[in-house]
Amino acid sequence: MSLPIAERWAKARSFHHSLYPPERIAAERKRSVSVCLPARECAGTVGEIVGALVELREAGAIDEIVVVDAASADGTAAVARRAGATVWQEAELMPAYGAVLGKGDAMWRALSVLSGELVCFMDADTEGFSNHFATGLLGPLVCEPGVSFVKGFYRRPLAREGAEEDEGGGRVNHLMARPALQVFYPELAEVRQPLAGEVAAGRQLLEALPFATGYGVEIAMLIDVWREHGLDAMAQVDLDVHHNRHQPLSALTPMAATVLATIAGRLEREGRLRGADGSPVERPPLAGVKVA
Repeated sequence: MSLPIAERWAKARSFHHSLYPPERIAAERKRSVSVCLPARECAGTVGEIVGALVELREAGAIDEIVVVDAASADGTAAVARRAGATVWQEAELMPAYGAVLGKGDAMWRALSVLSGELVCFMDADTEGFSNHFATGLLGPLVCEPGVSFVKGFYRRPLAREGAEEDEGGGRVNHLMARPALQVFYPELAEVRQPLAGEVAAGRQLLEALPFATGYGVEIAMLIDVWREHGLDAMAQVDLDVHHNRHQPLSALTPMAATVLATIAGRLEREGRLRGADGSPVERPPLAGVKVA
């Protein structure tokens, strides 16, 4: 019996970051690369991350490092700039669209100033960052034929009362996003981390997508890429372990609601659901927008 579509995809399009060391990326890439870090109150981590990315830039694996800061009060912008990144305040980008409405909006606006033909978005609050996060994401785009969109996945240990649960993090991912995909988009059921902030894609692909403005950006992007380009254009990369700050359980309810509303909005567009309320505002594909 043939494997279900999702399992077959996962078997063919799941990779480990160790396949793509910096020297391989530098040697094989033919397109320019921008790495973008949307950031909010990340002064404690962003300097280390930018420092690791600067090493990749010096090794020829990437070209541009941009931090898009959400007016952080803790000095995130200054730390990032000192470490070697180009820093923009999100409110400076495409101001004609009004106030910035969250992470997805910042990512959408960032495309207007990124120069790379390949774009890698990464979280700015990762602790113990290693440059394999960036090279792992870029690897399938650079080295695997036909791949134009890559998601990262990893284990997210959860520290609780002095102990660490090996698989305790990513609660919204496990309890909301993956089950919802399994029910409504079974072809995407084997995407291990649909809400991961680590994603890389061709610039042209990203500019053709609408961007959900808040926490729903990652799952909306995943569904839209699958609809437009199919599973064969998508890959996922095992980045091993990801440490970052965790939200208290009470703070996860709005995030889960946003993810669910984003999925409901996609179902409504497809005619599979009527009267969905609460979907986040979206920005149109940047390719059709005049950048002021």
